[in-house]
Amino acid sequence: MNDVIHIIGGGLAGSEAAWQAAQAGARVVLHEMRPLRATDAHQTDSLAELVCSNSLRSDDWENNAVGLLHEEMRRCGSLVMRAADAHRLPAGGALAVDRQGFSDAVTAAIGGHPNIEIRREEIAGLPPEDWRNIVVATGPLTSPALAEAIRALTGEESLSFFDAIAPIVHRESIDMDVAWMQSRYDKGDGADYVNCPLDEAQYKAFIAALLAGDKTEFKEWETFTPYFEGCLPIEVMAARGEDTLRFGPMKPVGLRDPRAGRRPYAVVQLRQDNALGTLWNMVGFQTKLKHGEQTHIFRTIPGLQNAQFARLGGLHRNTFINSPRLLDGRLRLKARPALRFAGQITGVEGYVESAAIGLLAGRFAATDCAAPPPTTALGALLSHITQGADERTFQPMNVNFGLFPELKGARGRDRKKAMSHRALADLDAWLGAARAAAE
Repeated sequence: MNDVIHIIGGGLAGSEAAWQAAQAGARVVLHEMRPLRATDAHQTDSLAELVCSNSLRSDDWENNAVGLLHEEMRRCGSLVMRAADAHRLPAGGALAVDRQGFSDAVTAAIGGHPNIEIRREEIAGLPPEDWRNIVVATGPLTSPALAEAIRALTGEESLSFFDAIAPIVHRESIDMDVAWMQSRYDKGDGADYVNCPLDEAQYKAFIAALLAGDKTEFKEWETFTPYFEGCLPIEVMAARGEDTLRFGPMKPVGLRDPRAGRRPYAVVQLRQDNALGTLWNMVGFQTKLKHGEQTHIFRTIPGLQNAQFARLGGLHRNTFINSPRLLDGRLRLKARPALRFAGQITGVEGYVESAAIGLLAGRFAATDCAAPPPTTALGALLSHITQGADERTFQPMNVNFGLFPELKGARGRDRKKAMSHRALADLDAWLGAARAAAE
């Protein structure tokens, strides 16, 4: 295609889309509104900023669907995965990254690509009619003007939910006479997480404090907006039952307190958040508690009694479209096919999934290639959001093996491994066909 591809949004999806299109030889203009217009969650004007967590989750491609998605993206020449691998931090079997190094690497690569121009500007409303090839990758924090224009064009009310951010603690303020280093089941290096133990009385007091704590008030128009189940605030989980957290983010299985010589009743884990190891993220502790309450309540956790917080938790409103109803199989808006959508705004959940849909959108925009087979992680995710999900009950979705076609004869522990090997074989065939078509 000779037309310029306009990509709106410089997050993970937009950056990956721009990279893939440019690598295919297309001319790309990447429009990013920061720093001219801020969002409720971003803190910098860098591309591909990670705002919620520094973890890209499991990197086990044989047994975990997100790990498989990592590997597929690597084979597709993903910029996001290249930057993640270059700025990896210890995190057991997960892929965690140094936030700043990761974002800086993506920003430098995009800014240095000869086929990409970055324009710092807000696209307020629908893009001009003479833009004939567009990828909207504005993420869950789409500007109000553009969101309203999309609603007007499609006749659909966007679905929305709240997403909560976990606090980050200065490592030197953690009491390591109480806490200890260990990965669950000793995965990875065996000591990738800081663990803060709670006995039964401490746990029950903590739950009571969470429930009683002063929380962020919703505006009237936000009151009935649902949360995404995969990123619930910790106090919302606590309200579902006293033991909910103990079987969720505070589960003690696979851990042993070396001082007590036994598994604790509950545990709070912290994961390294930067390359220097000075900042640690409270795993699963997304919250809508007010800042003063967070400081008070989280310091009741053994080992965090003197905690100094580099960032307290927060809450922001996310928006996504009803993709099964609005998009075709190549992410084009049915009401205006010049517009493609990518990233979290399509209803995928998670950094990796967002970047993966950006990868596909960039390739589709540049080459109009065939969609990847649904037996691959990329294809399964794409098929789900564009045709597999029920449009009446559509909610954000992480990649998982439940989205893949079944593999006959594969059972038990071997099922995921067999599906993963099938996926990579089918992906390699798809990539080979795409290369042959381009020659």
